[in-house]
Amino acid sequence: MAPASYVGLFHDRTLRRRARAAAEALHRCTLCPRACAVDRFAQPGTHCLCGAAPVVSACHPHFGEEAPLVGRGGSGTIFFGGCSLGCAFCQNWTTSRRRDAADASVEDLARMMLGLQRAGCLNINLVTPTHMVAQILAALDLAVPLGLTLPLVYNTSGYDRVETLQLLDDVVDIYMPDVKFASREAGARYAAAPDYGEVARAAVTEMHRQVGDLWIDAEGIARRGVLVRHLVMPGGLAETRDVCRFLARGVSRDTYVNLMAQYRPCGEAFRHAEINRRVTGAEYATALSIAQEEGLWRLDGCEQRQ
Repeated sequence: MAPASYVGLFHDRTLRRRARAAAEALHRCTLCPRACAVDRFAQPGTHCLCGAAPVVSACHPHFGEEAPLVGRGGSGTIFFGGCSLGCAFCQNWTTSRRRDAADASVEDLARMMLGLQRAGCLNINLVTPTHMVAQILAALDLAVPLGLTLPLVYNTSGYDRVETLQLLDDVVDIYMPDVKFASREAGARYAAAPDYGEVARAAVTEMHRQVGDLWIDAEGIARRGVLVRHLVMPGGLAETRDVCRFLARGVSRDTYVNLMAQYRPCGEAFRHAEINRRVTGAEYATALSIAQEEGLWRLDGCEQRQ
């Protein structure tokens, strides 16, 4: 397998320049769309609750991701603490609120990446990385000369600034964004982010510009491209039709999409009666039909041309 693109960026020092640019942004942080302008070298960000150090809750091979990301050795996941979005129904509430995560160092983060590679993982899967872009770039700059070559998976909420994503061009091999909902009303109600839909659409468009549709090799392994996740919610409140229409018409009909059925009321979902229950089988079947009606065919686990 060819080394990841970021290896070349290390050798021409582009990786180091981008790491420095991202670190400079931490002084008046605008890395995520919240743009809280906090000096994260002095105090935690307003929404992510993280300062300038990497914050990690777990690091291990993970076998529960989509099959093209797992292979035989698993996806090498690094779960970051904190979150710049903060959905009311978050299934990792204690991690996103930093209760189950601790500060590490850039050197620690580099060692984690190298350890996952030695363990035989297929990739480095960066979970909730938006507010940690500066730390990730700095860790890569340390890990590449020590032999890191695995492709990177950027596993994100979809709430990402285009300007920050541009720092990751030819650094990230596989983008795996959520596209949670489309309307300002849903973004405001469930994530205090009325701009979520427009931000996510711009972010996915930029991701696709960088890496294109998901390329899966003859062995069934994802090598490069965009893999979108969309969580089906009770009562159709995830606005599945609008999301799928955007993906099919605004990005690519060949977008690889995982329609996820595992919604359960977590975090503060109990504050919203309409989402304080699981998704029914009928609701999921409807979502699947909607995706197909809108022209998407690369649906995780059931790739069939219509």
